[in-house]
Amino acid sequence: MAQLFSPRANIHSRVIIFSAVASVCGLGWATSAIYWSPYTTYVNVAFEQPVPFSHKHHVSEDGIDCRYCHTSVEKSAFAGMPSTETCMTCHSQIWTDAEMLAPVRTSLATNTPLKWNRVHDLPDYVYFDHSIHVSKGIGCSTCHGRVDQMPLVRKTQTLFMKWCLDCHRDPKQYIRPRDKIYDMTWPSPSGAEDREVEAVKLVTQYHVDTSGRLTNCGTCHR
Repeated sequence: MAQLFSPRANIHSRVIIFSAVASVCGLGWATSAIYWSPYTTYVNVAFEQPVPFSHKHHVSEDGIDCRYCHTSVEKSAFAGMPSTETCMTCHSQIWTDAEMLAPVRTSLATNTPLKWNRVHDLPDYVYFDHSIHVSKGIGCSTCHGRVDQMPLVRKTQTLFMKWCLDCHRDPKQYIRPRDKIYDMTWPSPSGAEDREVEAVKLVTQYHVDTSGRLTNCGTCHR
């Protein structure tokens, strides 16, 4: 009986099998890379806004507290966006004719709110409450990064479920004293051991749930 396959068939089959395995692995790696890339997560991507508002200038240079603009962050599910009247409290006196502030002046004159492009935008099926996180000792920079150094706001975290669960599983690694909530430089580089001891105390003091219920689906998906 004649031989069906030539001796080279073994080489061809090995090449095909190796290529198939490499293709599957490569596709998996590419999918993961795209999923975690700024193309999908928008991490470190600054969004274009109707007014190029600089937190770096207003927070670091002018010393404006977060709560001056985000008035409901401590008592509401939403941090709140400042009204045009809030902006014009200062800008009716300074930079009154600045071209970049023309949309703000128009907004005030026409009583039409500015339409900002949301940077930290959770899906509609995710429930998130700013006030409960603030009351439990989670600071602004934990989720939003060093906003005080951003000329334009950008995400520093993916806001993916895994990121939320990391905190819910071990809240003590993120908890801080309530008087440090708005301290963008917290924690200091030194005193790691002291912070560990303090964090354990704060979890108890702030009645943070460590029973595991924070990782239940219904906590965030209601």
